[in-house]
Amino acid sequence: MIFVLCVGVYGATSAGRLFRPSPNNHYVHLADAWLHGRLDIAGNPPGTNDWACFDTLNRGPCPEGRYSFSGPDAERYRWYVSFPPLPAILLLPFVAVFGLGVWDTLLWVLFAGLGPMLLFLCLRFLRECGQSQRSVQDDLLVTALFAVGSVYYFVAVQGTVWFAAHVVATAFVCWYLLFAFGARRPAAAGFVLGLAFLSRPATLLLAPFFVFQAVHAAREARPRPSLARAEVFRAIALFALPLALILAATAWHNAARFADPFEFGHRFLQIRWRSRIETWGLFSTHYLPRNLTVFLLSVPWWTASPPFVRISRHGLALWFGSPNLLWSLWPKRLDATSIALWAGVLPTALCTLLYQNTGWIQFGYRFSLDYLPLLFVLVALSRRRFGTAFLCCACFAVALNTFGAVTFDRFTQFYDDDPTQRVIFQPD
Repeated sequence: MIFVLCVGVYGATSAGRLFRPSPNNHYVHLADAWLHGRLDIAGNPPGTNDWACFDTLNRGPCPEGRYSFSGPDAERYRWYVSFPPLPAILLLPFVAVFGLGVWDTLLWVLFAGLGPMLLFLCLRFLRECGQSQRSVQDDLLVTALFAVGSVYYFVAVQGTVWFAAHVVATAFVCWYLLFAFGARRPAAAGFVLGLAFLSRPATLLLAPFFVFQAVHAAREARPRPSLARAEVFRAIALFALPLALILAATAWHNAARFADPFEFGHRFLQIRWRSRIETWGLFSTHYLPRNLTVFLLSVPWWTASPPFVRISRHGLALWFGSPNLLWSLWPKRLDATSIALWAGVLPTALCTLLYQNTGWIQFGYRFSLDYLPLLFVLVALSRRRFGTAFLCCACFAVALNTFGAVTFDRFTQFYDDDPTQRVIFQPD
């Protein structure tokens, strides 16, 4: 029922986007390239937004500012999809049948219903095994807040490449949690975490959650230290094996395209701010101040003319869009599961905060989706009462994120038109 209801809400909100190809359907083109026996995109890409261009002669980026090549240059300069490939793998049968005209947004809206459904299963598992004191109604409230009271709502209804990656990764992150609680299914947990990585690489840093769970479960089950250590090593080995195989396949795919097993292709993106990547790299503390500013301080500003409110293209601060997440910060009791969840959240969040991009262009801080399901589980485990303050925050979150899902990329008058990435706060 949760799945059906969420798909219905997301489909109604997405509306006219459902029955046409999305404007940035990179994954459709990647799947089509594979079906034609290619790793690159044949010819020039159908747009200028976030395509990677690789100079096969010099093994580096293409000439800056060029978005099409012909003649001998078309063989030398080749275009690739640099985003990790799992969404394209999922699209393969549909592209094989419908070609480049497949309605990818419709497929991602259907897939988006899995995230909230699997999150509810995680909360139900914790309740049934006695780790959570929440009622069924409480679990449904937390699930609803994730589904329509968080950044997930606006992401789920877009359909384009960046948002599709989040939708796919979120489902597998929730599935990973379900298998990793108590380290009860190590191999399955490693496999689905690997699939999440194939959509959003930062999710690999959620692995400490399983390690902490394995250590705690072994100590609880085996009072003798030597037996406990053996159980931990066995669980981690089973967890690591499928994950390692997926990482190896990814490395082969990268090497086949760019002669570098660690290169996804983002370094070759043909974008206006390529110079900062060449100067500072994809990840650097140089980006931390700006990213923290968006993460913590970005809020709407009032204007003197209609529509009287404006939102930065960098999006809104995480706490502003989902104030109920604040309940995760002061639990009544910090148990082993909560510690393990934080062990997954913190390195993943730090990774996204060191990235060269804030998530531009967005309604809310979408990179938080790499670990957002864990934060909502922490809210449920906080043992804090869901009283009047919580319900008021919940109403605000649902109203705000509904506004974002409806208006983003439709009603541009509510969003700042800065193309430079320099405007975060209201200009002087």
